[in-house]
Amino acid sequence: MAWHSDHFTVYVAFHFIIIALLNVTLATPGRGSSNVLSLLQPYDFLYYSGVRSYFGEEWVKSAELLEKAIVTKESLFRVRRQCHDDCVAAGREAFNKLDFEEGSLWDLWSFDWVQQRAECLRFCVGRSITPAGQLPVSTDIEYEFSSRNPYNFLQVTYYKLEKLQKAASAAYTYFVANPSHLEMRNNIEKYRRMEGVTEDAFQDRELENEKHWVLYDSAVQNEASSDWVQAAAKWKASVNETLRQTDECRVQCEVASQRLPEDRGVDSVDGVFEKAAALSLSLLSCRQSCVTQVATRPGRISSQEDFLPLQLEHLHIAQFKAGDISGAVQTLRSLLLFYPSDKDSLDNLQLYYETLGGDTESHGTQPAQEIVRYISRALEEKKLLYFGVENLDFSFTDPDLWTPEDVVPESLRDSWRTEKDKINEKMKEQEQNEEVDDSGFFAGGPVHQVGVTITMDDKVMNGTNRVVLDGVMTEKECDRMLQLATAAASAGDGYRGRRSPHTPHETFEGLTVLRSVKLAQDGLVNQSDARLLHELGERVKNLLHSYFRSPSGLFTSFTHLVCRSAIAGDQEGRMDLSHPVHVDNCLLEPETNQCWREPPAFIHRDLSAILYLNDNFDGGELFFTNRDAKTVTARVKPSCGRLVGFSSGPVNPHGVTAVTSGRRCTLALWFTKEKLYRDMEREEAEAMWAVDGQSVVKKDNEEVEGGATPGRNARNQASKERGKERGRVTAGKDEL
Repeated sequence: MAWHSDHFTVYVAFHFIIIALLNVTLATPGRGSSNVLSLLQPYDFLYYSGVRSYFGEEWVKSAELLEKAIVTKESLFRVRRQCHDDCVAAGREAFNKLDFEEGSLWDLWSFDWVQQRAECLRFCVGRSITPAGQLPVSTDIEYEFSSRNPYNFLQVTYYKLEKLQKAASAAYTYFVANPSHLEMRNNIEKYRRMEGVTEDAFQDRELENEKHWVLYDSAVQNEASSDWVQAAAKWKASVNETLRQTDECRVQCEVASQRLPEDRGVDSVDGVFEKAAALSLSLLSCRQSCVTQVATRPGRISSQEDFLPLQLEHLHIAQFKAGDISGAVQTLRSLLLFYPSDKDSLDNLQLYYETLGGDTESHGTQPAQEIVRYISRALEEKKLLYFGVENLDFSFTDPDLWTPEDVVPESLRDSWRTEKDKINEKMKEQEQNEEVDDSGFFAGGPVHQVGVTITMDDKVMNGTNRVVLDGVMTEKECDRMLQLATAAASAGDGYRGRRSPHTPHETFEGLTVLRSVKLAQDGLVNQSDARLLHELGERVKNLLHSYFRSPSGLFTSFTHLVCRSAIAGDQEGRMDLSHPVHVDNCLLEPETNQCWREPPAFIHRDLSAILYLNDNFDGGELFFTNRDAKTVTARVKPSCGRLVGFSSGPVNPHGVTAVTSGRRCTLALWFTKEKLYRDMEREEAEAMWAVDGQSVVKKDNEEVEGGATPGRNARNQASKERGKERGRVTAGKDEL
């Protein structure tokens, strides 16, 4: 079908403004709706009602309303999607007439089509949602749900109701998007120790909306273990799920109610055409922003740049290594739609053709049609948006790095190029400054403890702010810590001998200072061993504070006695790591050599340490790499009393090789220069010793901490939460 582009632009604008007008002014449910109470209520009203009940300590009512708010929001999105699909064919007859009408009639047929589809949507949505439920929610409510604050309230509510399994589930779901939340981290650890709470409780209830990230992470893990067949399958599934999630987001942009231009305070918008253009540009901008929304992990501030092209790049490499050359050709040709002149991609394509040899049919393989549609649609939207920027004073931030220059109007290209040059220059500077450590630590200070020697320094370890010290513990002290770990495991350390969170080939045990003190007071471990665990943390802190010449105070952020054991009979052909390469205080992206210091990374960590307790196992070596996570710069063999210390930032990516037999035990420690982020559990343990014999509350009576304190409304609480102390995940997620 072909028509004039100016007709198309105006017709699209009228389409969107009429739908928006009908959604905004809808006053009654659609025909056939007789019972208003059966319709979906406004989920923001339900949420605020639940919060009010929370602060009124009406726990049953609060739980019911908060759960209903979550379910209603999910149902609202499903109804919008269903109505969008049901109304696709509405007005199709009038739409088809646009091919044949010229002059003044085309706009009448476009009105006919738009009105029929709008009427269909109005009726469909009105059957399921109250008029108030169709109105846009405030930005405050959007923030509350995007930060998962309903689960913050729910975990305390369920705890008060003694529904511990549900409380743990809510706490975990909130924590996934808020990993710096100190109270929630402590609560999760307490839930793990409570009777009646199973491992099934610690599942992300919002996982359905994040499937593409699950597939993405699985694909990365398959790649790391060189399982290319599985990696290719997971990358392909990840691409498809990313496209599906993007499409879902775009549908919500179209069907959801929108504010009209005059409501946005646009004084220059006067006529119908200007209003239509302003609204259509706003909607197109919303659709484009879906790229950023889908590419942002829960709890992250920044999105993954070039998210879809990056997955295609991984996919074609995995397909090639798995032997699917034809599939690799199709995927690579799809990738070239984003970057047509990329030399590496063109070289790879030539390699694939040479590998295929005489298979001429595969040589003619075309890009995947879903990618072709994705690119075509995006380019048309960008052209309209940049037209609005140039001529209608519209503001638009392009979410893509691959946008070709010819899409940008000539009058905007100079500023567009300048902005692009700034980005490129910044990236070059980051690459040049990759090995500069701005932590404020300076290796080479004195080591005061008698018997401790420097075995490896920066020069030997090919890095910055790294050190290996020997003689930090005696053999007897190592034995005592190993016995403590064994006794704690048999007493129930909270981990129940589960498999490691990083590999299915190892089991995991962990113990904190506070947990050891409680076990000691219950008579399950020796009190002196619990005190030694605490004292070793102080010993390590003093050694590293002196050696790295920290100009400010140093506070213990977390102490964790960790043991990893190889699972017998499950090591053959193993190619993964005990702990993949990572950085302790930022999110490492090996593909771009970037490390983002933002949640869910533990951004408060400044100094990291590992104190080895034994060496009677195979594997388990700590190694350091460059930011590519591949180039190994140093390795450290474990031995009793050996301490490895290093700054926690991007100059020190590190990982642990697979433990293939035996049991590897270490004391993992992190330190911070900010008192705000000190280990509160450690202070609680010290306070328990200070009372000298006073009884301690058992785990069944442990009190979880509230996610919010009383205030005027939930938004106020969210603001306060962002200013509170931040902690870290335990339960094996962040140990070294």
